[in-house]
Amino acid sequence: MATPVVTISKLGDHVGSDVTLRGWLYNRRSKGKLHFLIIRDGTGMAQGVVFKKNVSEEMFELCDKLPQEASVIVTGTVKADERAPGGYELGLSEVELVQGAEGYPIALQSGHGPDFLLTHRHLWLRSKRQLAIMRIRHEVIQAIHDFYYEREFIHVDAPIFTPAACEGTTTLFEVDYFEDEKAYLTQSGQLYMEAACMAHGKVYCFGPTFRAEKSKTRRHLTEFWMVEPEVAYADLDDVMQLAEDFVCHIVKRVLERRQAELADLERDLSKLEAIVPPFPRVSYDEAVEILKKAGRDFEWGGDFGAPDETIISEAYDRPVMIHRYPAAVKAFYMKADPEDAKKALCVDVIAPEGVGEIIGGGQRADDLAYLEGKIEEHGLPKESFEWFLDIRRWGSVPHGGFGLGIERTVAWICGIEHVREAIPFPRMLYRIYP
Repeated sequence: MATPVVTISKLGDHVGSDVTLRGWLYNRRSKGKLHFLIIRDGTGMAQGVVFKKNVSEEMFELCDKLPQEASVIVTGTVKADERAPGGYELGLSEVELVQGAEGYPIALQSGHGPDFLLTHRHLWLRSKRQLAIMRIRHEVIQAIHDFYYEREFIHVDAPIFTPAACEGTTTLFEVDYFEDEKAYLTQSGQLYMEAACMAHGKVYCFGPTFRAEKSKTRRHLTEFWMVEPEVAYADLDDVMQLAEDFVCHIVKRVLERRQAELADLERDLSKLEAIVPPFPRVSYDEAVEILKKAGRDFEWGGDFGAPDETIISEAYDRPVMIHRYPAAVKAFYMKADPEDAKKALCVDVIAPEGVGEIIGGGQRADDLAYLEGKIEEHGLPKESFEWFLDIRRWGSVPHGGFGLGIERTVAWICGIEHVREAIPFPRMLYRIYP
């Protein structure tokens, strides 16, 4: 009977049996008549031990020359060993070289700079740190879908080509459409979710969004992913509660299922274990006072920059919700606070550890005349928003939602400095390769 081909993640089901692994050589070391081969296959890493007396001379010599990232197929007996990577070890009897990798450019212990690593991103993804980050990103995405599925939200896809801006006309990527018509890469799927929630009640979209913002900070990408829920008959308090439940769910899921990856990243788990409800809810006015007490020269009416968000977040050990910003710094579709028309019924969720905003949202304007006035005030082409105004013409109800940025959330959970590591192939101001 043929030896079963298994994945490293399933080795625990085959202790005492012979199995075959198909993967790549992550690292190798030798000790006299022994070779230790660290094999990765995408599901994990495992150590294979080659005893000289158990294999042919040719095979033993082959193992002594295998380069990092050579693709290999190995067969051996599974043994439980707490000292080995993943807790299991293979006593190898066969090693087949599929293809060598001489001259592989990314050395395990080399101090490559970020530009070199980003240029070789297609290979850098194979490193242990990047493997851990991408698996945590996968867990975050799965947790998102599970969260909304369990709460009876409908997943609705929003278009990537849009006829007009929804956030700000200065950060649009313009593309040629047909018959000399212009279109724009989406900044957000939210407007379309407003239409969809009037059909389904509770909806969300999940996809790439684009911002032509000429920023080079560690928090910015020109292409990033957002999840955007929208709920009919929801007010600002409902939106804040949903956001709190959502963030807690994501962090808890990663803590439950990605302990090994968090360990590889040397993440301080106490920082994540503190992410429990309730989150502090702080008004914009109160946030301004926090800044002033910290000695920050900040004038009421402005939006918070990264240093401001960091100062505010340092007062708490969990995300802080800042609500009711001045309407002038928020999007045209935000509902005005009935108690103070200069403010919007909006909320930003600021993550701790200097990460900054991970969620922005609020209650939407549901009055037709008010929204028409806002479109005119912002100088937007009304004809491009007629479909959006229709939502207020027929069966309008209070509704609200938010957008959560995947890369900032993943970077925060992983404890990494720059969002460029939180997406497989980052797109930034001066980088579109590979």
